[in-house]
Amino acid sequence: MQDGDNISEFKADQQNIIENKELSFLEAMIPVVILMGMLAYNIFFVEGQEWFGTYTNHIILLLGGVVSIVVGVFNKVSFGRMLTEIWENLRSVFIPIMILLLVGALAGTWLISGVIPAMVYYGLQVLSPEIFLPASIIISAIISIATGSSWTTSATVGIALVGIGTALGINPGMIAGAVISGAYFGDKMSPLSDTTNLAPAMAGTDLFTHIKYMTITTVPTIIITLIVFSIISLNIETSGNADVSNLLKTIDATFNTSAWLFLVPLAVIILILLKTKPLIALSIGIILAAIFAFIFQPEILNGLNDSKLGAIVGSILSDTNIVTENEALNDLFSSGGMNGMLWTIFLIVCAMVFGGVMDAIGALARITNALLSIASTVFGLFASTVVSCLGLNAIASDQYLSIVIPGKMFKKAFDDKGLAPENLSRTLEDSGTVTSVLIPWNTCGAYQSGVLGVGVGEYFVYAIFNWLSPFTTLFFAALNIKIRQLTTKSA
Repeated sequence: MQDGDNISEFKADQQNIIENKELSFLEAMIPVVILMGMLAYNIFFVEGQEWFGTYTNHIILLLGGVVSIVVGVFNKVSFGRMLTEIWENLRSVFIPIMILLLVGALAGTWLISGVIPAMVYYGLQVLSPEIFLPASIIISAIISIATGSSWTTSATVGIALVGIGTALGINPGMIAGAVISGAYFGDKMSPLSDTTNLAPAMAGTDLFTHIKYMTITTVPTIIITLIVFSIISLNIETSGNADVSNLLKTIDATFNTSAWLFLVPLAVIILILLKTKPLIALSIGIILAAIFAFIFQPEILNGLNDSKLGAIVGSILSDTNIVTENEALNDLFSSGGMNGMLWTIFLIVCAMVFGGVMDAIGALARITNALLSIASTVFGLFASTVVSCLGLNAIASDQYLSIVIPGKMFKKAFDDKGLAPENLSRTLEDSGTVTSVLIPWNTCGAYQSGVLGVGVGEYFVYAIFNWLSPFTTLFFAALNIKIRQLTTKSA
């Protein structure tokens, strides 16, 4: 998975960075400027964001890819190389796409089996509006540290927390922002995470030195995030406890709620902790939910389809809507199954096409080299690394590349200035790992919005930990706080 979640089998650290001496910086920026221009036009000037219909961002990314191809042709880059890089990019997201399909199936089967309703039912009795948002951060962080996976966290407790919070009347954007903040904090600090292993490998330091050094910027950032969400929780208006009794009655009347249903998500989490491949763990979660649906929810299955098996297959593949007496719960108890993930999957594919062509023509390397050339001071070096990571998250639409390319390009510059490699690895994580979820067409942004059912634009402001992290690392660099030197490290 693109965010260090032990899901992708793509070996990003083994990728070759393609350089093209024929390509100028201005030429490399042409596709970027046109892409960003089209996206900005769509966001600010097209009413309803329906420039090209539902798939506007998809088409814009493909048009950006076409512009990149034209630039490549003018600079004597063969179609063969471009197609090869596109294929490599698409191959790199095969596992994440399979995960997305399984998450869609998981949401459907967990709904009809009563797993999600049970989570909401019991969660409403435990989590009050006053503590809900900071509690969501802490719960998500704990699960993410334990699994090394922000994606798994969102697909399990994240879905449940959005459901519970929505039932309490809390803004879904706030809930998603809290879940994502906690999940990415845990992902960053977990030794099981792909990106937490990848960043020190690129910078030339070891895993636990990297994690220890990250606490310097990461802990203050998550503390600020918790404080802000605590203040928000104390001041938001919710439907609160007054509506909870009615919600509980409605859920109880519709589903056969039982604590035994928690065995399904518990089994998935245990499998992830045991380092079972996520495809297998999620598949087992779907199978267990299907079995529990037969046992606990026969009436629900009969109401959805003449055949109980048909109802389960339908929940896996397509839309499922369970009607209750409460309108808010009707929205909550609906799932798109695998079909509901297709929009997200198509977006990822289009992003990989654009990123593949940009890499093939040497544009990614040219842009990063240009940033490196203007880094004359220590702070300038940190700032250039941050900008490079942010830019590649937007341009390449892939979090791995936002760590790999700057890591390879900036490693010597950090060494030349006498900076310990953990400075680079920490900066890669602070600006590459966590910001990918803030880009709608990045694989991480597309995944999180698809799984949680909340658009990037809705949770962006509330994903405080994610957008604050790059500023924190720059603040520490500007004031020369805990910037470890190579001589200090040797001593």
